[in-house]
Amino acid sequence: MTAYVIRRLWQMIPTIFGVILLIFILFNWVGGDPAQVLAGKISNPEQIANIRRQLGVDQPYWYQLWVFVKQVFTFDFGRSWSTNEEVSHILLTRVGPTLTIMIPVLIITTGLSVLFAVMVAYVRGTLTDRLIMIVCTVAMSVSFLVYIIVFQWLFGFILGWFPVQGWSESVAKNLGYYAPLPIMLAVFVGVAPELRLYRSFFLDEIHQDYVRTARAKGVSEKKVMMKHVMRNALIPILTNVGINLPGVFVGSFLLEVFFSIPGLGREVVTAVNRSDFPVIKAVTVYLAVVTMVVNLLVDVMYKYVDPRVTFK
Repeated sequence: MTAYVIRRLWQMIPTIFGVILLIFILFNWVGGDPAQVLAGKISNPEQIANIRRQLGVDQPYWYQLWVFVKQVFTFDFGRSWSTNEEVSHILLTRVGPTLTIMIPVLIITTGLSVLFAVMVAYVRGTLTDRLIMIVCTVAMSVSFLVYIIVFQWLFGFILGWFPVQGWSESVAKNLGYYAPLPIMLAVFVGVAPELRLYRSFFLDEIHQDYVRTARAKGVSEKKVMMKHVMRNALIPILTNVGINLPGVFVGSFLLEVFFSIPGLGREVVTAVNRSDFPVIKAVTVYLAVVTMVVNLLVDVMYKYVDPRVTFK
């Protein structure tokens, strides 16, 4: 396993450089001239040239690429073009509120989805199974924005259980006062698609030969589901969790915007609206790195879930 992990880490290096090159090309040839965006409609060539010189975009492309590579590996992207705040400080201060919301959402959503999927697969083909699938389909068909409006109106304005906006410096206060409503909303929305997906994983395993063999030996259906089917279905479930995990570091854009959560997702939206390229590039690069690391961790976890998995 050690050799496999080292080999995968070495493979990440050219991938990271490929991501850096792609981001550099997109922001320098496709994104337009940032100096004209920052100068606004009322500007003159002298002002634009001065802004380009201050931003460093008047340098040759090879030099800008070299600066970008140094920024990635030194975690120093300079300052935000719109707020003049250090980009590294923006990332470090905004990622906390995002993780405060999204880590509980990921854990609760995954746990409930797996539990409900096992229960639905256990009563597969019954009226209960069909009704739950209909409810999930209807829930998935409604826009996330509608859920936000309804939850804020019901639990915030009508019942008054939770505040609809706000955040504080205390983690305990955030988890106990500001975070429950967005967490509950995200879990409510996320369970339906995950339940349908995990149910299909369990149903695929139920029709395998080893399940029929276990039943023929007299093993109870409950034991078959929990001991045999569950363990084998965890492989695709882990894959799906690994795909969703990098999104935890960005969070839900709509949640952070509508609930005024000062997280990384809202910061990205603000940076896009202001054409704040340093912030966008930093988030994009490090999210790619997080995705590669998470994929490696998921591959390693396969071995612990199923000892038959071998690393080549």
